[in-house]
Amino acid sequence: MTEGAGSKGRAIPINIDGLYEKHKTVHARTVTGLFNNWRWTMVFVTQALFYGLCWFQWNGRQAVLFHIAERKFYIFGMVFWPQDVIYLAILLVISAYGLFLVTAVGGRLFCGYACPQTVYTEILMWIERKIEGERPARIKLDAQAMNPRKFRLKLIKHSLWLVVALWTGITFVGYFTPIKELLSEMASFRIGPWEAFWVFFYAAFLYMMAGFLREQVCKYMCPYARFQGVMFDPDTLIISYDPERGEPRGLRKKKSGADAAPLGDCVDCSICVQVCPTGIDIRNGLQLECIACAACIDACDQVMDKVGSPRGLIRYSTENALAKHYTAREILAHLLRFRTLLYSGILLAIILAGAWSLGNRVPLKLDVLRDRSTLSREASDGRIENVFSLHISNTDEIAHRYSIGVSGLEGIDIVGARRVEIPAASSKTVALSARVEPGSNKKGSHPIHFEVRSEDQDQISVREKASFFLP
Repeated sequence: MTEGAGSKGRAIPINIDGLYEKHKTVHARTVTGLFNNWRWTMVFVTQALFYGLCWFQWNGRQAVLFHIAERKFYIFGMVFWPQDVIYLAILLVISAYGLFLVTAVGGRLFCGYACPQTVYTEILMWIERKIEGERPARIKLDAQAMNPRKFRLKLIKHSLWLVVALWTGITFVGYFTPIKELLSEMASFRIGPWEAFWVFFYAAFLYMMAGFLREQVCKYMCPYARFQGVMFDPDTLIISYDPERGEPRGLRKKKSGADAAPLGDCVDCSICVQVCPTGIDIRNGLQLECIACAACIDACDQVMDKVGSPRGLIRYSTENALAKHYTAREILAHLLRFRTLLYSGILLAIILAGAWSLGNRVPLKLDVLRDRSTLSREASDGRIENVFSLHISNTDEIAHRYSIGVSGLEGIDIVGARRVEIPAASSKTVALSARVEPGSNKKGSHPIHFEVRSEDQDQISVREKASFFLP
């Protein structure tokens, strides 16, 4: 056992010996209680969104679709193009700061309640319990040599796991290829090679990670587990065992003499270890492997109810609260500290800026490319001509008719298409030329601006800078 550096010189125990010892299967015991209910609520909410959102329709199309082939990303009434990558960057920054804030306040809450690894492990473990039974039955079954009953149970379990994994893979790809088209292609064996690869790759990935590796992902593979220590401090809420109250631990005897050594509230039943999905003993203090799922809290509270002791021997608390005996009000007051207020302020500012940008986003994009083969030429009417290509993208959900104008030089005019109609969420490239009278301006390059404006909504307009060359 060694220690990893944490914030302000703190240390989080890291079990180095566990890296070299033979892996032992964790047979987690079923637990009920408040936090288990919250955990399953998150499972239902996240999976209802994931499995259901790709079937939701909006304006005759899939409501959420990141259509790679068309290079369009639909999110309900908004259509994003590759040029809108800034919004992806904003989303990633919001996610990062949100994770920083949650970790600074409540530790690995994301891991325990919303991480896909946790969610799908819970789903596959639920199937395992229904097929193979509770913890003692699973331990006994795994210890047996292969026999017809064990083969049948394992076959049913793994078949159901594969069904869940495959449907999850199909759903995942259904956000990048329209889900109805994908299922139709799969049913007729016409699925493309890339769609097939990602369906089966994602299914195999889930089957392996949630079915077999489970806690090993959280303990050895997840990078978040490694850098979380720098986001913790002594006022971060963590799953905490109260040693002052619990020690010395031991089973109470009905006939114990008056001279018997006093015992703490912990009866050393080890149920908190049995329910832990990563197989750790929370009574050893804060550990890298703890994912803050609070299963040990629910289990310990039930034991405390049975032995007639107050709940909360294992609870959400902070290191300072345990050491200094903070009240609930004092714990809450210490959650509002500089670090959390800073994260909250930055997060709120980014969210507001992103929302303002989306609210004022013009559903029209314009890219101007000049003909590089000829800088300028004399047209048939004697004027100087430069040739341009305007790539106009209508990112709105309705068709628009646009007018095209140019400004920036005296007497400049457009020759070619002055109006163009573009269907919803589509784009067109318009070839045109701009002309000026010779001698009307100085020789060399001059800045000009092309303006594209919707004829039915004046507020939809964009200007793009270009250059006009006079010989």
